[in-house]
Amino acid sequence: MKKTHHSIVIATLLIGGMFILTGMELYGQEQQPPQQPTSPSTSLSTSLSTDQITEGWLSSFDLENCNFASTGENSYFILKPGYQVTLEGEEDGEELQLVMTVLDETKIVNGIETRVVEEKETEGSKLVEISRNYFALCKPTNNAIYFGEDVDIYEDGEIVSHEGAWLAGQNGSKAGMIMPEKVEVGLKYYQEIAPGVAEDRAEIVSVNDTLNTPAGTFDQVLKTEETNPLKPDEKEFKFYAPGIGLIQEEAIKLVNYTKP
Repeated sequence: MKKTHHSIVIATLLIGGMFILTGMELYGQEQQPPQQPTSPSTSLSTSLSTDQITEGWLSSFDLENCNFASTGENSYFILKPGYQVTLEGEEDGEELQLVMTVLDETKIVNGIETRVVEEKETEGSKLVEISRNYFALCKPTNNAIYFGEDVDIYEDGEIVSHEGAWLAGQNGSKAGMIMPEKVEVGLKYYQEIAPGVAEDRAEIVSVNDTLNTPAGTFDQVLKTEETNPLKPDEKEFKFYAPGIGLIQEEAIKLVNYTKP
């Protein structure tokens, strides 16, 4: 995903066994009968195995039980060829633009057919990054799963770096979750699981915001707070509208969207 303006949030540990049970229900794991109260750390260790949750963050999503689809959508994430959003804004006196386009193109990543989503970022009149991101929807949960990205970083029209590129199944990397179908305040999950390369993660902090953008006013907006343990001092807020997807990322807001 877009890296130049990624600042991502350090979130707190999961609190209490009730949240853990809710998270288990979301991802197709069997919900257990109510137990006697325990400490948060005890609940974590007994409810989820260490490969499912990492320091309070979901890091495994029962992908072995998925029937993947490279086309479709969930409440806040659209994966249909031809869909496009354009966000624009200003930061430090410079005009910023991000264009995200779902391409009529697929790529096999770690044995799964994924849909290619291109992100193109400019600052002023200069192209600074193009990434090709790979997603698929997990059925029946309808969670949107992120399988990696190829990245080209530009300076003066020339590719100078591929920083942040990763693919599930290579160099210890695993698929993350970019957007769940069932959203709940407090849900915390890894979006990227590429050790030492890309470790973006998100916490849902609100599901009922109202947000004004140049493209319109949106209700029931989902707000996430993103962090990255590789950059612990940085954080970023993103906002998603139901049926639309991303409508604000830091200084840039939705100015146009096209549905197929």
